[in-house]
Amino acid sequence: MKKTFAVLGMMCAGCSARVEKTLAAVEGVREVSVNLPGRSALIDFDEHVVTAEGLKEAVTKAGYDMVIEEDRNVEAIERRRYVQLRRRVLLSWLFAAFCMAVSMKWLDVKPQSAANQTMMLIALCNLLYCGRGFYVTAWKQLTQLSANMDTLVALSTGISFLYSTYVTFWGQGYTYFDASIMIITFVLTGRLIEERAKNSTASAIRELMGLQPKTARVEGVEVPISALQKGDTIEVRAGEKIPVDGMVVGGEARVDESAMTGESELVQKQPGSKVLSGTLLKDGTLQFKATQVGKDTVLSNMIRMVQEAQGSKAPVQRVVDRVALIFVPVVGGIALLTFLLWYLVGGDVSQAVLSAVSVLVIACPCAMGLATPTALMVGIGKAAKKNILIKDATALELIHRVRAMVVDKTGTVTQTQPPGGEETLKPHAREAINELQQMGIDLYMMSGDKEEKVSHWAREAGIRHWQSGVMPQDKEHLVRQLQQEGRVVAMVGDGINDSQALAVADVSIAMGGGTDVAMDVAQLTLMTGDLRRIPEAIRLSRRTVGMIHQNLFWAFIYNIICIPLAAGALRGLCDFQITPMWAAALMAMSSVSVVLNSLRLKWKK
Repeated sequence: MKKTFAVLGMMCAGCSARVEKTLAAVEGVREVSVNLPGRSALIDFDEHVVTAEGLKEAVTKAGYDMVIEEDRNVEAIERRRYVQLRRRVLLSWLFAAFCMAVSMKWLDVKPQSAANQTMMLIALCNLLYCGRGFYVTAWKQLTQLSANMDTLVALSTGISFLYSTYVTFWGQGYTYFDASIMIITFVLTGRLIEERAKNSTASAIRELMGLQPKTARVEGVEVPISALQKGDTIEVRAGEKIPVDGMVVGGEARVDESAMTGESELVQKQPGSKVLSGTLLKDGTLQFKATQVGKDTVLSNMIRMVQEAQGSKAPVQRVVDRVALIFVPVVGGIALLTFLLWYLVGGDVSQAVLSAVSVLVIACPCAMGLATPTALMVGIGKAAKKNILIKDATALELIHRVRAMVVDKTGTVTQTQPPGGEETLKPHAREAINELQQMGIDLYMMSGDKEEKVSHWAREAGIRHWQSGVMPQDKEHLVRQLQQEGRVVAMVGDGINDSQALAVADVSIAMGGGTDVAMDVAQLTLMTGDLRRIPEAIRLSRRTVGMIHQNLFWAFIYNIICIPLAAGALRGLCDFQITPMWAAALMAMSSVSVVLNSLRLKWKK
């Protein structure tokens, strides 16, 4: 059984990697993929060995929350958490302004000991209310012998506060109460901006869900869509959306199916016509019998496929996850080493504390963890809007590297017209094939049809390589042969006879009007059957992978450059060092910049 669950409480790459490792260790779990920006876990598990409750228990022990209950509204929970986060951010800025006013002598509190004690009380209020979540999570992580981004924030602010408290009552030197407040303020502000931006990456799912109405009219009575059953007769009027898939039994109307097919032309519906959930009745009235309800409608399957694809991992993300698991402990070690070097070599405790805290604050596993999944979520969501359903992230990462493409003839390149059964070239097929060839892709048309027919349609489509009279195993053999030549191979088909070749191809593409078997095997499904969507998918893949590389480059470069600067590597040369407050601001912006950079994909044509 494969199912997507919402996971709450994940803040960085270390969190998602920890949840994934925890779930993977549960007996009965075959495969798991945790998506940080999507706050979800796609789990393939044996329900006879482990239940959803067992999975939730494992996640809870790791310090997170997994939503398995049907009556728990994830959107409502996240909205409530967002409101609470916004409240903490505003209050933290007030504490920061008050503390800064005392620190900068705008509020002249005398003597200095009284000023220090005032700042200590402000910082304590900020830690206990605004920063409480960091300490709770850090403690949970510690009980699991683990660490994440919250551990770094808790350590840095805790050390700053305790050292400053010592100086206030027993020692001499500078205090860093303002730094402890600003660290929490900047980190919370960064998370608030990040949450808003991450919500935009999931807009494709919300738009798909928004296509389905909440109620339906059965025998003149409005009922919840969840109450509908197969065989119910439903009435839809002009301006209303069709709630479930069905077959028209009465009335005539024109329906806008553009949300499902991408075609703007209205489709005439009459008794015997199929209707799809989420499509819009433009005029007239229809009565239809429900044929698919709930999770079995075409729209529900689209939503499920997009959710699973956005939850899947590209190969590069698995490398990042391994780095994330050791990142926080390594940073902790660097901070300790920084403290010891400054203390033992320079003999300055204040400088040693400042440098160690700066290192803890500036290190950012969040940017690394968000680099790949945010770009993939936006890319897969954009593809869905263009009626390209991508089943897994590997396909999106790989399709731009395709150099050979095997295509079926009937139903893929050609179509059969109902009156007379005449075969014709699909609209825009030649245009799409020409564009693919200009991209440097060699096309091979394979068909079980007669030689004269296959050669004719190959010429009409502009395909140079073709074979006739082939069996399903011949298509598979050609795919394997091209792979042995070192080429990345895509297979495009629509029938059961294409399933063998689809299964072995590096990238498998099914036509939306084809068989369920072909669509189940394929990694990409073209909902409209328009071949022009293939070069469009390739261009989107190229942009998405480019965005992933940009994000990862800046995430790694940020840490490589900023950690030494925070440790005081240049202090001896030019008296420059990143202070804890600036470290917090830079860390927050590094995460936000990765998400915002990924969102540029939404606006690129």
